Amino acid sequence: MKFKTAFISILFLLLSSCAGKAEVESTPTSVILEAADQPQVTVEAVVTPSPVPFQFNLPTPGAEPISGWRPPLYPVPWAVSPYDHFYFARPIAADNVNWPLAQYRYGGVFFAPNIIHTGVDIDAEMKAPILAAGPGTVLSADWGLYTGASGNINDPYGQAVVIRHDFGYQDKMLYTIYAHMSKIIAVAGQHVETGDVLGLVGDTGATTGPHLHFEVRLENNTFFSTVNPELWMAPPQGWGVLVGRLMDHHKKLLNQFQVQVRPEPSGIPIRTVMTYASGAVNLDAYYQENMVLSDLPAGIYKITFEYDDKQMQTWVEIFPGQVSYFTFEGGVGFNTDRPAVPTLEFVPKVLPFTPTPIP
Repeated sequence: MKFKTAFISILFLLLSSCAGKAEVESTPTSVILEAADQPQVTVEAVVTPSPVPFQFNLPTPGAEPISGWRPPLYPVPWAVSPYDHFYFARPIAADNVNWPLAQYRYGGVFFAPNIIHTGVDIDAEMKAPILAAGPGTVLSADWGLYTGASGNINDPYGQAVVIRHDFGYQDKMLYTIYAHMSKIIAVAGQHVETGDVLGLVGDTGATTGPHLHFEVRLENNTFFSTVNPELWMAPPQGWGVLVGRLMDHHKKLLNQFQVQVRPEPSGIPIRTVMTYASGAVNLDAYYQENMVLSDLPAGIYKITFEYDDKQMQTWVEIFPGQVSYFTFEGGVGFNTDRPAVPTLEFVPKVLPFTPTPIP
C-alpha cells in the first residue's frame, strides 16, 4: 500500500511539472481559455467594420452569358404532343457548350442578304468530339457537301459528315449534317449509334472560328430541305421550347423582327431572337413558325417587340419538355392557342346520284 501511495505521489508530481512547463513556454492563443483561469473582468467591446465578403455589390445585368449549366437532356425520342418530334440528342457532349449560338440560329442572314443559315451553330471547343445525334448510316464523310464535288477543299461546309437515320417522320426520311470538322473519323457506309464519334470540331470551310454547324434535313438530302434543328433536338430536363408565328395586318410573316424574351419576375437574362428571313427556310408542317427559341427553363416569360411604332408585349408559360406556342397578327394581337389539328388537304366530294335516262 505504501509503495502504491508513493507511486501515485511521484506520478502526480511529474504531471504537475509537465503542465507547468507547458504553461510557461507556450503563448496563449484563446481568450476564452485564458479567461477561465482569471478573475472576471469587464472589457469594453471593440466594434470593427464588416469584412469585404459581406458587402454584396450586384453587377449591372449584361448580355446572356456565353456558357452556362444545363440539366441532362430528355431521353430521345421525346414527344409530349403528337406533332412534336424531339428525336435527336445533342451532337456535342454535355461537358462542352452544346446549345445553339444565339447569333447564329436557323433562318438568319449573316454573311450576305441572300444566304440563309440553314442550321444552328454550336460554339464547342476546337477538336471537341462530334457525336451522332441518332442511329443511322453515314452517307458521306468528306469535303464537298455543298458543291457535290468530293475532295473540294473550297466547299463552304468544309469537312462534313451526313447521316441518313434509321427512322423518319411522317413517312419521310431524316438526315443530319455535321460541318466544319477539323478531322473526320466516320467513314461512308458505316452504321453509327447515338453518341458515336463522327469527327472533331474545327474551322474548315466558310467559318469565322471553330464551331459545329448542325442541320436537320427532312425527306431529301439537299440544302433546300432543311428544318429548324431546335424543334428536333431534345431540350434539357425541366426546360422547354418557345415557338412563335408573327404576322402583319395582312397575315404575311414578319421577317427579321427582333424579339426579346425575359423570365418573370427578374427579367434576367434577356434573350433576343430574330424571326426567320425570307428564302430557303422551311416551316414546320404543324406550327408554321417563323421564330424558335429553345433551352428555356420552365416558368413565365414576357415577350416584347416593336411593331408599327408600338411596343407589343404578352406573357407565355414554358412547360417542362414541351413546346409553348403563340401567334401575333397586326391589328388583332396575340393568341396562345395551339394550331388546329391537321386534316386532309383534299377530301373527294360525293356527288348525288342522278340516273341516266334510258332512251
